[in-house]
Amino acid sequence: MMQDNRRNYFSYTVVKTSTILAAALVFIMGATALNAQTMFMQLRGQITSPAYEGWWPNDDGSFKLFFGYMNTNWEQQFDISIGSENYFSTVDAGELDDLSVDGYDFSVADRGQPTHFYPRRNPFLFTIDVPADFGDEELVWTLKTEGQVNRAYGTLKADYRIDAQVISTEVGGNFGSLSDSLRTNIPPDLRVEGESFRTARVGQPLSLAVVASDLDNLPARRDAPMGRNGRIYRPPSSIVAMSGPGLRFSWTIYRGPAKFATFNPAQFKTYTDTRMYANSPWAPPFEIPMPPENGRWTAEVTFTQPGEYVLRGIASDGSLFTYRNINVTVSR
Repeated sequence: MMQDNRRNYFSYTVVKTSTILAAALVFIMGATALNAQTMFMQLRGQITSPAYEGWWPNDDGSFKLFFGYMNTNWEQQFDISIGSENYFSTVDAGELDDLSVDGYDFSVADRGQPTHFYPRRNPFLFTIDVPADFGDEELVWTLKTEGQVNRAYGTLKADYRIDAQVISTEVGGNFGSLSDSLRTNIPPDLRVEGESFRTARVGQPLSLAVVASDLDNLPARRDAPMGRNGRIYRPPSSIVAMSGPGLRFSWTIYRGPAKFATFNPAQFKTYTDTRMYANSPWAPPFEIPMPPENGRWTAEVTFTQPGEYVLRGIASDGSLFTYRNINVTVSR
């Protein structure tokens, strides 16, 4: 009997110890997962990195280079004026590989890049044309945030050549489709009504209107996949978030502090915020709205602080983008 009790005690001790170890393991795994999620969902305090997206040839023999950026914060936005912390340089290959080397030259620093940086991935945001004899040179974008310098190196290396299908794939267009038909896709046609340079006063709404159309209807508008119980929003099968096809338009602040500008109606996000109900085409359960009558989008913007602003209107068919800017001088 004594032996049986010892055996039972031993078994109980083993079970109890195993339970404690299992609980500890669950706690550690849970804490690790929570920490990993926290690390992944940094709201602020992280850097923004410029991104070189690739190039394609123009009909006249020159080349078009595409740039964007990745703000690793989920909420923090940056305003970085053209200058020693936000500039372009054209250099020989490798000349600015050392991040400690200063390549700032005021005369060539501004190549149309943004000065306001929204959160998350903002791909294929602007383009720069380089001449046919650009050769092995590099067009380098230097950006400094949170005290850290990062660079994107625009080159004509063969493996950076892209086409319309590559762009669609990179932005998760057409629900992540890899259809060869996307290679012939053309971006939407976009026309801004009114002048490109305007004035406004603090607190007084400024009217905006554009006309956009998708001339080739490619990719064709379609709903998200349907399941037995309604719409299914599947996670992306790759590291790229997905959005649906269909013509859409939205205003953003391209230069100037966005916190001092309010659009009415509120504009959906043009960056890849994938959180639920984030008012972003990449965020479930967002549905691409139907274009307004005659393809004419209207809105108002009101500023609370004077200054120089650049508004950027972005039309997209879900795969390619067309941009138009309005420069606004706001006074009291």
